[in-house]
Amino acid sequence: MAKSFRGITIVVVAASFLMVGMIMASQFSLTPATLAKTTSLWTEGDADDNTGRSGSFADLAQELSPAVVNISTTTVVKEGRSGPGPNSPFGDEFSRRFFPGPQRPQKKNSLGSGFIINKEGYIVTNNHVVDGADEIVVTLKEGDEYPAKVIGKDAKTDIALIKIEPKNGLPVIRLGDSDGTRVGDWVLAIGNPFGLGHTVTAGIVSAKGRELGAGPYDDFIQTDAAINPGNSGGPLLDMGGSVIGINSVIFSRSGGNQGVGFAIPVNLAKSIVAQLKESGKVTRAWLGVMIQRITPEIKDSLELKTRKGALVADVFEGSPAEKAGLLRGDVIVRFNGKEVGSQRELPTMVAFLPVGQKVDVVILRDGKEMTVEVTLEEMEDEKTAAAVGSSGEVQEGLGITVRNITPEIADQLSLNSSEGVVVSDVDQNGAAAQAGIRRGDVILEVNRTKIIDFETLTKVLEKDQGSKSILFLVNRGGRTIFIAVSK
Repeated sequence: MAKSFRGITIVVVAASFLMVGMIMASQFSLTPATLAKTTSLWTEGDADDNTGRSGSFADLAQELSPAVVNISTTTVVKEGRSGPGPNSPFGDEFSRRFFPGPQRPQKKNSLGSGFIINKEGYIVTNNHVVDGADEIVVTLKEGDEYPAKVIGKDAKTDIALIKIEPKNGLPVIRLGDSDGTRVGDWVLAIGNPFGLGHTVTAGIVSAKGRELGAGPYDDFIQTDAAINPGNSGGPLLDMGGSVIGINSVIFSRSGGNQGVGFAIPVNLAKSIVAQLKESGKVTRAWLGVMIQRITPEIKDSLELKTRKGALVADVFEGSPAEKAGLLRGDVIVRFNGKEVGSQRELPTMVAFLPVGQKVDVVILRDGKEMTVEVTLEEMEDEKTAAAVGSSGEVQEGLGITVRNITPEIADQLSLNSSEGVVVSDVDQNGAAAQAGIRRGDVILEVNRTKIIDFETLTKVLEKDQGSKSILFLVNRGGRTIFIAVSK
């Protein structure tokens, strides 16, 4: 499985091949400090034991490898037809014309890794390793095989909990404290690359808090320890022998290791695993805002002192945020007593709090700091919306073409109002395009002034001709965002 990212391939590190014929929350409010006291699902590592062992990694590898497992999955795929097989020289067209029989099921086999967290047989792995599998087989280091069942999985964090029924006691791995891990610390990765079996690699923590666009809770640990397809779900370990991360993805131009691998922090995984064990699913808290990063241009337009915080681009109707009085354009700077350094930190802060908890949210509004109390609610599945463009009059100087919103356009764009103007064309060499304005965007505000129609837009732009930048609020696909355009 792979995703394109700036010309590079993001590889989800589970190996697969095809055999023919045959993915803001808990109600537990679990933090690393309290988890050891509230669950017996795993054993906590000793943070003071991360001092390393002199001379060699051999002792650690020998001690920890037995608790790392290989995971093979089989998924039945209904494709193909009776007649010549896939390697037939006659090809697919021949098969379709002369063997028009029923589809022939095929089996897709995948390989990954996991690690045992208690003697009852609970194993942590990646969601993408077991998602959709019809059969899961766990192989221990000594070769014993066990069928496994999925206890629960969470696509948003790519974490799954599976279980086997062991005949005898099992070796286990302790869960450490990823927050205490520092850039430059030595780490080990153990897994099943390319289906070769238990393999140990070493490296350092290259970076923390990496955001890859994989999901709303991105907070990856980056390492140069070799991680390859098949390592998915395996542990990233500190020198005290405790898990600090779950190996998940790599950046690669070739599909193999190039020294840039990423692991899910174990402190994030702990609260997820505890919920999966308890209920088989993850419940997240919901604030009900759309947020965005504060760019230098937006900082200047809003006359902010720093770029810290999360800019509220939209407030969902009926949400906890709306009930508490949060408004579009507010900047959230503290949440539940913690500073919000950037917009990517807030979703995790919200999601992993108990549903129903009251929290103080400190915001900046029109340059003044104020505090509002919000009661968090349970997050439901996201809904999707679509937007379509049109054509019309040219707005000089910005490189965009806009037009008034007719009832037909409002209906086409699923808008509740005909206020604003729709961007029907964008000059790709213009300032608006460079800032990110797209065809189909609906301009709702300019420099915090409401736009009713084309005439209003023209007056506002003429009034603010001396400004270094223009702050737009646009509706894009049912979501609102701020975009600052530099002149």
